[in-house]
Amino acid sequence: MRTFLLLLTLMLAAGPAGAQGPSAYLDVFVVKVKPEKRADFDAVVKKMADANRRHNGDAWLTSEVSYGEGNTVLFTSTRGSFADAEKGIEMFMGAVTKAFGPAGAGKLLQDFNSSVSSSRAELRRRRLDLSSNVPADMPAVNKLVGEGRWIRTITVRVRPGRNLDYEALLRDSKAAREKSADRSPVMVSQSAVGQAGTIFYIATLKSSLAGFDSTLPLEQVLGSAGYQKYLKASADIILGSETMITRFVPELSNPPAEIAAVAPDFWKPKPPSPPPAKKATDGGAKK
Repeated sequence: MRTFLLLLTLMLAAGPAGAQGPSAYLDVFVVKVKPEKRADFDAVVKKMADANRRHNGDAWLTSEVSYGEGNTVLFTSTRGSFADAEKGIEMFMGAVTKAFGPAGAGKLLQDFNSSVSSSRAELRRRRLDLSSNVPADMPAVNKLVGEGRWIRTITVRVRPGRNLDYEALLRDSKAAREKSADRSPVMVSQSAVGQAGTIFYIATLKSSLAGFDSTLPLEQVLGSAGYQKYLKASADIILGSETMITRFVPELSNPPAEIAAVAPDFWKPKPPSPPPAKKATDGGAKK
């Protein structure tokens, strides 16, 4: 069985460089937190995030499942190459070691491992060619993520050998979305490492849960005839799908500066104020 340290390394790793820009891969580390250990888990991750903030370490966004399997937390980073992955590993471990020393860093990783019941590291290749209404430049992308609070992700498992067929369905959906009144960005990524078979992830970010009410369902986007064609084709192509909604947890994140700058009050929450000091009381006997 792989140790947590190996899983952490995989979380920070990335696939080979692609032609999709500076952040071609999403690096996702998924953990199931023991319910009775949630406070311990939060305390450990806060220490990790603080160490990386103070010592120029790695960056990541943390989200937890609100609708879906409970006690599930995801840590997500972006990578562009193996070189970036190596640098991220060095920066993360360097920051934690500098903050707590070698023995303290090891203890921190052990405490993390003891607070979770399972974990899985994934690499997801970003498929901008299948995504729709994507912002035109990185500042706009950073603004979209920085203002986001909730993510709805549809996980689609594709039958073996039917990848290109499903990509064709996604391209039809992309073309229809970019002509529809709903201009919500829809981001598509594809499993690269860490999952069995081929999986596509279709994600939409919103600043509030209410934002999903205005998102047009696929039936309206494709129209009646197009949707019937989609249903007929997907029955042969798709093994199954699952939809979940997660929310960002800023206190467990160490966001990149460009994202944090979009909403600093959210991404860099101030620690709670200490309770007011108790007033001194006269314990002497009244005369």
